[in-house]
Amino acid sequence: MELFGLIAVAIVAESIWETIKMIGKDGRFNWDIIGALLIGLLIALGTGADLFQLMGIPFRVPYIGTILTGLLISRGANFMHDLFKALKISNEIKAAQKAKINGRN
Repeated sequence: MELFGLIAVAIVAESIWETIKMIGKDGRFNWDIIGALLIGLLIALGTGADLFQLMGIPFRVPYIGTILTGLLISRGANFMHDLFKALKISNEIKAAQKAKINGRN
């Protein structure tokens, strides 16, 4: 795995953990979050959406990428836009570092 992949996985892992933590936020079970998670998972599993595969980071175990993508989808469009922006920035950093290494300042 390249540096971009590692950074991307770290960004996504934190996002997924923050999503899961919202289930029991403030010591109460949040049914709205559960509903959103179920819908996100249903959409991802139904469509085969896999953010990790799109980034070139396939899982060895089938469906893990799709399930994790479903958790991310459950956060909504604004969240996904912000996530893509963060991933794009890390990809641009990777490209700049590669250009510098190849002598193209």
